[in-house]
Amino acid sequence: MTKRGLNQNGKYVQELIDTMEPKFIFGKKSINRFSIITSNNDNSIDSKSDQLLKLKEQINSIDNCNLRQNSNNLIMGSGDMNSSIMLIGEAPGDKEDFSGQTFQGEVGSLLKKMFLAINIKLEKVYSTYSINFRPPEDRKPTSQEIKQYSVFLKEHILIINPKIIILMGATAMEAITGLNNKISSERGKWKEIILKNKTFPLMITFSPSYLIRFPENKKHSWEDLKKIKKKIQDLNIKI
Repeated sequence: MTKRGLNQNGKYVQELIDTMEPKFIFGKKSINRFSIITSNNDNSIDSKSDQLLKLKEQINSIDNCNLRQNSNNLIMGSGDMNSSIMLIGEAPGDKEDFSGQTFQGEVGSLLKKMFLAINIKLEKVYSTYSINFRPPEDRKPTSQEIKQYSVFLKEHILIINPKIIILMGATAMEAITGLNNKISSERGKWKEIILKNKTFPLMITFSPSYLIRFPENKKHSWEDLKKIKKKIQDLNIKI
């Protein structure tokens, strides 16, 4: 991605950069291999819809799940199922639990601005969560909960079959990569995961809810977004 392309949305770029700063050390590229449930390779919209419906039924049938029992809605995903970009957040909040949609309210508004800064409309991206139900009092999911839901999340990835995965937040990072160290030491560099012998490039970055609480870190997210835009160009992805 070139700076010239980004400057077409200067107002969004400036809004993100205004409160940005620090420096972090990035982790080295790593490859993680996982076993996964078998998926249908048919990527048509109808097939994906059917597979997602079946996956939703599996998630909704989990026994003795405190998260499910204390939530109003199972949040599956929003956006374009055939998108080449899959965005994975941490867990739904109260607004998402009420609406049944991903990334609502102030968090959704910030996320839209972030993607518009690299000339992408959020509705052209497929978004979901590591945990499909809102945790009580919006607490951080436990490692046991993350592990339990990661099986379904990996199946979710195989169904959507994106060309790029963006992990927003420590919960998403742990669910997919197994890493549970500080996100500041892992974000900003391209990594890979292998699911069912298929390689997916991924970028770890901060969640929008974190950036709202700590806006000084928006600068780092902006650097991550520029790398995502460049990867989109390098892979010749149309979105």
